Amino acid sequence: MKTLGIDLAADPKRTAAAVIEWHDGQARLVHLALGVGDEPVVELFGASDVTGIDCPLGWPRPFLSFLLGHFREDPDAVLRHDGLAGRRELAYRATDRFVTQQTGMIPLSVSADRLAHPAMRCAVLQAKIARVWGVQRRDGAGRLVEVYPAASLRIWGISARRYKGRGTPESVVRAGILGQLAAAAPWLDFEAYRDQLTGSDDLLDSVIASLTARAAARRATLLPGPDQDLAAREEGWIHLPTGSLTGLNT
Repeated sequence: MKTLGIDLAADPKRTAAAVIEWHDGQARLVHLALGVGDEPVVELFGASDVTGIDCPLGWPRPFLSFLLGHFREDPDAVLRHDGLAGRRELAYRATDRFVTQQTGMIPLSVSADRLAHPAMRCAVLQAKIARVWGVQRRDGAGRLVEVYPAASLRIWGISARRYKGRGTPESVVRAGILGQLAAAAPWLDFEAYRDQLTGSDDLLDSVIASLTARAAARRATLLPGPDQDLAAREEGWIHLPTGSLTGLNT
C-alpha cells in the first residue's frame, strides 16, 4: 500500500506532499516534497491507494444557504442565522463540532477564517481529480480523506504544542515530535528526511496526514453516525484516528 499525505496551502510554495510505502509490517517514507502544484498532486493521488489531505473538503451547508439567500435577497434565509448562535452554524461544519467534542480542539473555520483560501484551491483540486480518477466522496469513503494532523498527534499521545513556525524554537519542538514518533512507531523509516522534517511544519504535517490516511484505510478512524452522515457527505468529514500508532503497520 502507498499512502499520500498533502498539507495543502493556497500557495503551492507552502504545499507539502509525503508518500509512505507499507509492506510486511514496515513503512518507509519514500517521497517528500515542498512547493507542490496541482498537477503533481493529481499524479501522486493516482499513484497512491489513499490520500489524506489537511484541508476542508467542503463548506457548512447553512453557509451555502445563507449566501444563496443573500444573493436572492431572501430575508428569511438570511435572518435564520441572526445572532451569535446562528453565525456559529455558518462558521463550523458538523465535523468541526465533532472534532471539538472528541479532542477539545477547535478547527479553523472554512467560511470565516484564512482557511477559506486553501479550501477554494482544494475544491479545484477535487474537480481535477474527478476528471482523471473519478469523483471522490467528501466523507472519505473513497480514496480521498480529510485529516487534521494536529488532532492525530494529540490522539496518538505525541506532544506537539507550538510546532508551527520557521524559528529555532519551533524546529526544536519538531525535533522532539520526530523523536516521539520514532519511539512510538519504530517500524516507520523516515531517517533520510529527518532534517527536512525538522525544518518545516508543512512537511511534517504531510507525513502525519499520510499516516492518518493509513488509519482511514485500516478503518481505524471515527466515522460519522447516522445523524451526521448527510452532513459528512456534503460538507466533508475529518477522520480522527482511533487507537495508537502501533496498529497501523499490521
